[in-house]
Amino acid sequence: MIQSAPLRLAMMASGWISLVVGFIGIFLPLLPTTPLVLLAAYCFSKSSPRLHRWLITQPRLGPMIRNWEQHGSISQNAKVTATVLMIGCFSFSLLFLDLSLIIKGALVCMGTGMLCFIWTRPSPHALRHLDEFGNGATDARKNLVRPG
Repeated sequence: MIQSAPLRLAMMASGWISLVVGFIGIFLPLLPTTPLVLLAAYCFSKSSPRLHRWLITQPRLGPMIRNWEQHGSISQNAKVTATVLMIGCFSFSLLFLDLSLIIKGALVCMGTGMLCFIWTRPSPHALRHLDEFGNGATDARKNLVRPG
């Protein structure tokens, strides 16, 4: 936990802002809910153990946050949803907006990079299977970036 009071307050405020904007993202398809909720969890973990505990015990958000914090994993459902929404948004931009070729190329590179990141994360189900048989789940997780 951060010891500096101003920095702790800034992290807590960032956590609340991320959580509120992430909640709005449930209803607005262009706002990414999952990354903002994960950012809120990270900010709360550094500023307020009580708020972090509250967030990870939420029935809808808690499992996703715990999977990310413990294993760096993303559920199959979240991967598919993110892929469909990203392809839809990027395709709309590429097909219907008057953008320069450089901007279109940058969009393709960013979208491809984000999808590669999402699909190279382990799934919670796969990690449980590896843990059950003890054949290297920790090897799959050791190089992932996690808060804490």
